[in-house]
Amino acid sequence: MDKVISCMYKKPNATTRLICFPWAGGGSIFFANWGRLFDESVEVYSVRLAGRESRTQEPFAQNMDQIVDEVSQSLLPHLQEKPFAFFGHSMGSFTSFATALRLKEKYGLEPVHLFVSGVSAPHSKTRYPIQRRSDMSDEYFLQWMAGSGGTPVEVLQNKEAAKLFIPPLKADVRVLESFIYEKPAAHVLSCGLTCFDGASDNPHDLEAWKDLTSGDFNIYKLPGGHFYLKEPANQKQLVSHVTKYLENYEMTYL
Repeated sequence: MDKVISCMYKKPNATTRLICFPWAGGGSIFFANWGRLFDESVEVYSVRLAGRESRTQEPFAQNMDQIVDEVSQSLLPHLQEKPFAFFGHSMGSFTSFATALRLKEKYGLEPVHLFVSGVSAPHSKTRYPIQRRSDMSDEYFLQWMAGSGGTPVEVLQNKEAAKLFIPPLKADVRVLESFIYEKPAAHVLSCGLTCFDGASDNPHDLEAWKDLTSGDFNIYKLPGGHFYLKEPANQKQLVSHVTKYLENYEMTYL
């Protein structure tokens, strides 16, 4: 579609769009391929951040506001056409939430549902104090990521892949280190919010996400670690859950 948004499986008759936000260091391809997993009622958009894939010549984003500004402007022409939902994994959970907040505050637009995965709520006490990891040497940085479960195994086993992976990953970690969000005095969203997590991943404060919305709230844990969502059986479960919520919205509001 454009440099920021990818849609590999176009579905002009879809009733809802699912917009997916990548994890730290990630590109758009994984979620863009989700388009083949959903039926014709859901069209999948995948966010491509600066500095990766077709945007390798562009500088990485320096902070969350920069990401949100770019993504919001790219999505805006498409968001009034039909209902939309957000899905984010790990860092993508924060970027999807921050984008949803910007769209509501500035344009009066809100996703019908926010699906977050693999991370504590942005204001959770478990995030603070935020230690700076992005200044580590590449060797120690990878060791830390491996210990935290935040790096795909295939990257750790391939030195050449690691060299390509480290720059965007460090850039994204730097964004996360500067992203501070305090618990709001009142709910800032009204859409439903669902948390997914790997049952064997490091513990996350998922309950704190409930502080951010007045909509319905649910938590699901699926087998596996931080990248549980790469398992075909788990992808099937995720697609089933997401489809159910979007169908319920259609029956209630459309």
